Amino acid sequence: MHLLSPSLLSADFGNLQRDIEMLNESAADWLHVDVMDGMFVPNISFGQPVVKHIKKHARKPLDVHLMILDPGRYINDFRDAGADILTVHYEACTHLDRTLHAIKDAGMKAGVVLNPHTPVVLLEDTVQLCDMVLLMSVNPGFGGQKFIENTYSKVRQLKTLCDRKNPGCLIEVDGGVNTTNAPLLYEAGADVLVAGNAVFKSANPQQTIIELKR
Repeated sequence: MHLLSPSLLSADFGNLQRDIEMLNESAADWLHVDVMDGMFVPNISFGQPVVKHIKKHARKPLDVHLMILDPGRYINDFRDAGADILTVHYEACTHLDRTLHAIKDAGMKAGVVLNPHTPVVLLEDTVQLCDMVLLMSVNPGFGGQKFIENTYSKVRQLKTLCDRKNPGCLIEVDGGVNTTNAPLLYEAGADVLVAGNAVFKSANPQQTIIELKR
């Protein structure tokens, strides 16, 4: 399965509806929505009101990535705003088991995100609760960063863990994804790729989405 989740962080915020409609017509599978609080990461993006407006126009599932402290406080808010998949950072959750159960109880798919410095082995006791694990291939907080090469090794490690404890768990990769590294990430075991600048700075975004999925 090769899924693509273009990141709206790289869209034109002045023409967000136009860019969402372009993605609706494209081969993209999900819409990736990065929520940043300026504390867990240095940047601030957007919150529930913007997600709610994105949902009005999107005809594809919203893949909402919470880069925020104590994300458990906002699970129902983001469900109400329209999130279909909700991913929270391992590094931001004091009680990860509880948070994952709460996301599922709220009716969403639940995922965990690992920063580049966080080892895959830390998911040994929680991967069975995950519908998806997202590996950051850049340090979170800004778009347009350079891809971290160690990600391929982490994808393979995670694939081995998922095969052993939760074969249905999807592996997503976010950060610096482009047409060069996408096939290598799929080959390593990734199921879903997040792409921002590669899509929105392309001369032909819809064609680039097709190429990224190949």
